[in-house]
Amino acid sequence: MDEIKRYDFSRKPKKPSVFWMTIARLFAVNPRLIGRKLTRVKINMEGVKPPYFLLATHASMLDYPAMYKAISPHNANNVVAIDAVRDVGDFFMRELGCICKRKFVKDYHLIRHMRYCAEKYKDIVCVYPEARYSFDGTTSFLPDSLGKMCKVMKVPVVVLRIYGTFISAPQWNKPEQKLPLRTELELIATAEETQTLPASELNARIKKAMARDDFAYQYENKIKNPYPRRADGLHGILYQCPHCKKEFEMDSAGVKLWCNACKKEWEMDEYGRLHAKEGETEFAHIPDWVKWERQLVREEVRSGKYRFEADVTVHTLPNAKRFYDQGMGRLVQTSEGTRLTCTAYGQPVDLFWTGAQLESVHIEFDYPFRKKKYHNNVFGDSIDISVKDDSYWLHPVNMRDRLTKVSFATEEIYFLDCERARAAIKGENAPKKDEEGAE
Repeated sequence: MDEIKRYDFSRKPKKPSVFWMTIARLFAVNPRLIGRKLTRVKINMEGVKPPYFLLATHASMLDYPAMYKAISPHNANNVVAIDAVRDVGDFFMRELGCICKRKFVKDYHLIRHMRYCAEKYKDIVCVYPEARYSFDGTTSFLPDSLGKMCKVMKVPVVVLRIYGTFISAPQWNKPEQKLPLRTELELIATAEETQTLPASELNARIKKAMARDDFAYQYENKIKNPYPRRADGLHGILYQCPHCKKEFEMDSAGVKLWCNACKKEWEMDEYGRLHAKEGETEFAHIPDWVKWERQLVREEVRSGKYRFEADVTVHTLPNAKRFYDQGMGRLVQTSEGTRLTCTAYGQPVDLFWTGAQLESVHIEFDYPFRKKKYHNNVFGDSIDISVKDDSYWLHPVNMRDRLTKVSFATEEIYFLDCERARAAIKGENAPKKDEEGAE
């Protein structure tokens, strides 16, 4: 195989082109919001102008048009994952001012590029710090490096909370519904505070400001979702039955969710609430069900019983042009870390990430969704794990509904490894299995 050209992350980003941003707003941003009531709220934003550091919540592809509306009339240099750059095209994304990155990989070019955009272009620099879509409309993993990043940027820090995009198009049910959206743009630290406050205090402010619950927002505001297939794919995140406790026996279609093992059924109403057809409704609020599942994964990880092992198809994304089919591989994850063995570009690959080296993973349901656009790249449910110069997209074969648990386990293994490291430094005993994860 010819030498693969890797993406050059050292290239300086461009200032968003007025011409191309006008085109994007006319043909991509505005059309996506037609028929949706959009409420824009600003909190403590009096006198705040670019440059500033924008941290946005992430739940759906609708977040992007909502974000551009929230910051209008200004534009932004967006930090964007390499797969999204591949989807739209590197030329176009660079003209829009995008800064390319691989998910959950430390990238020193990124910090330099972000500072460059703030200092030279005086632009808003936008990051989606969760780095992946929320599974249940609540806040996903937020890295502790955010506070330090704010201090390096030396500009005001603003959080953008977006409501309604998740319930309109969750990743496990991607057809977009025209439901009301709400954006809240809030200043949480001035430029001076980023230099005087400790990183821990900035982290605390960020986590507090980014907290949200889209299902609660829907229920409290009585937002109806009449879509007759609103529960399709729900078993992707609700993979364990709370009645019989069996895993990976759940299924869903239309407005119904059921367990194939014990036959219990639930119905999802127009306000996003679950109701058992018979007997107790264990979890009416979907994020409560997800939280219960995660607690069980935490216990598995901390007891040393957790193990995931699967044959996977392997595709690589070394650049922003196309995926490369690498055949089959093997993915193994335990409480000690994650290992991938495969062949890539004709050479054997054996990658191992300790818990501390892999904060989280990106998963996609039914990727790519618009399959006609990607005739030769139909992966299905996939895990994306990256290294510095490549991204491995893995699809478990002969196995269903495992990815949400793998995602939970990756983060719990990371929390446990970090706790062990801190305990070792302090000369304390390692954390027990029933202690809470570092969140």
